[in-house]
Amino acid sequence: MLPKVYIDTSVIGGCLDDEFTVWSKLLFEEFRSGIKIAVVSDLTLQELEDAPPDVRKILSDLPADAIEYVFLSDEAVELADTYIARGVVTEKHLIDTQHIAIATIAKVDILVSWNFKQIVNLDRIRKFNAVNLTKGYHLLEIRSPQEVLYGQEN
Repeated sequence: MLPKVYIDTSVIGGCLDDEFTVWSKLLFEEFRSGIKIAVVSDLTLQELEDAPPDVRKILSDLPADAIEYVFLSDEAVELADTYIARGVVTEKHLIDTQHIAIATIAKVDILVSWNFKQIVNLDRIRKFNAVNLTKGYHLLEIRSPQEVLYGQEN
């Protein structure tokens, strides 16, 4: 079974960002080569609507069988609200919590992001997972794209 990797908008945009391009492009190559599945939410698609065309093209260039789509359900909204209620992040970062909740409920293998302040942050990861456990969900692996590549370097 192929690993399912939830990607947020920062990973897609990272393909065109000097700081992150190498690692984001290598991850997308793993999706194209069929060794990982990109999990994309309706929330990510909504965020991409406002992105420049060259950013939107990155996702649309992936083969259909390389992507699995997931959705912001009522259950995910409730879990995201719980993250905020428990002080993991403030309401200002609701969308970030919704990404975490969607990935948790979809039971992905890992969520990747370049958002080091609100998502890929050891203290917050522990707090997201503490909420997940108290609500009966599994632990969610959260990493940067660089950390999930199969031994590839620039």
